[in-house]
Amino acid sequence: MTEHTPTSPAGDLPGTVRLRVAPSPTGDPHVGTAYMSLFNLAFARQQGGRFVLRIEDTDRSRFREDSEQQVFDTLRWLGLGWDEGPDVGGPAAPYRQSERLTTYRPYVERLLADGHAYHCWCSTERLAEMRAEQQRLKEPTGYDRLCHGRTEEERRALPGFSEQPVVRMLVPDDVELHFDDLVRGRMSAPRPDDQVILKADGFPTYHLAVVVDDTEMGITHVVRGEEWVSSTPKHLLLYRWFGVEPPRFAHMPLLRNENKSKISKRKNPEARLTWFQEEGYLPEALVNFLGLLAYPPAQDAEGNDVEVFTFDEFSQRFDWSEVNPVGPIFDLKKLDWINGVHIRALDLQDFASRLLPFLQTDGVLGDTPTLEELDRLEKVADLVQTRIAHLTEASDLVGPFYVADDRVEVADDARAQLKDDAGDVLDAATAALTGIGDDAWTAEAVEGALREAVVDGLGIKPKFAFGPLRTAVSGRRVSPPLFESMEILGKASTLTRLAVLRASL
Repeated sequence: MTEHTPTSPAGDLPGTVRLRVAPSPTGDPHVGTAYMSLFNLAFARQQGGRFVLRIEDTDRSRFREDSEQQVFDTLRWLGLGWDEGPDVGGPAAPYRQSERLTTYRPYVERLLADGHAYHCWCSTERLAEMRAEQQRLKEPTGYDRLCHGRTEEERRALPGFSEQPVVRMLVPDDVELHFDDLVRGRMSAPRPDDQVILKADGFPTYHLAVVVDDTEMGITHVVRGEEWVSSTPKHLLLYRWFGVEPPRFAHMPLLRNENKSKISKRKNPEARLTWFQEEGYLPEALVNFLGLLAYPPAQDAEGNDVEVFTFDEFSQRFDWSEVNPVGPIFDLKKLDWINGVHIRALDLQDFASRLLPFLQTDGVLGDTPTLEELDRLEKVADLVQTRIAHLTEASDLVGPFYVADDRVEVADDARAQLKDDAGDVLDAATAALTGIGDDAWTAEAVEGALREAVVDGLGIKPKFAFGPLRTAVSGRRVSPPLFESMEILGKASTLTRLAVLRASL
């Protein structure tokens, strides 16, 4: 395993390494936040370091008040906890950028005083016209430095003046464009223009705030998406001007759809972290899946891929040199398979408890189920655990066990597959089951009696013999195992359900 521990610019902060994730509260958290958190946390835990959650809320036009809590809830649901953050505090508090505005101003004043930044009074209209002209002439787009070296009075005399200036960094001609990346090795990026670092409203832009915050929070490794590669030279420039050692950078590949486009919340429901909760995915399955997206699976003694693993197993073997820099495809079919594997591995009681909120949401069970209902749930859960890939699929299978015997709703496709001999099957089954005593009512006894009465007695092939019984008991064409279902329902309920369907034929 490789270990990279550069000297922290805030050396009195705890942790051999310090990593962070810094989402913006602009809506439902993006799955990329979990993806980045996983790799940050895996390395931090492996190295005995600290994982910091910072909320980057300086974009007030897109700010959503409920989004921050969703970040907390979804990351905790995934088990990707943090050591320092807005809700838990820490030695580098505050951890919301909106609460750190007084922190940024001295850095801006220092850059202005040192000649590394300048005020810009250009209006948005003037900047738009400038960019349009550059594009028309097929020139590189970027600020033309009209305001550089001018006083406010001098600039006011020129067109396109705005009363509220911004502050821009002055990028030197010899800016270093090459840097080392933990994932991609030696890299280069395009030359940056004079980036705005302080907006007219007094809020810093991302580029200033991220460098100041990472400096003051002692961040040793910055793990972020590859879309930020082009910003790295300007960030390294700011670190140099502030006189601090920059962190190590790891630019992760972007998550992509099957058509290679970037996953976006606007076009892809699975880009929202809350979607995975709604769809009945297990958090450990999603973490497992995200770990596979940009990292090779482990191998067993025979050299076979081991694609199912825990976070701790992932963290122990993690190495930056193994990260695949090619943008991974977000394959939901693969996630469904992994989710099914994790569901089947759950302890029965754990599985039943995870089903409960979905059954309550769908009205199968009430807010305060009885002990008898919970006991039945565990028995039914045992029948469906191998039959679902999402927890949301349980209600259709479990629901019939919690309806009144004379209120079983028969699905159209189940009734359509009933043949002319359905009445004879139900009559023979009823007679056979009536003879089983209450104390002897087991799946084995039920199966034996029904095979003798329907398969042997009526001469119907087993493949077709029990369709009417399944429909009577569950109302479905596909259901949990029939004989075990009858055992759970009990003799009285089973016979009533057979009679109800028989009367409807």
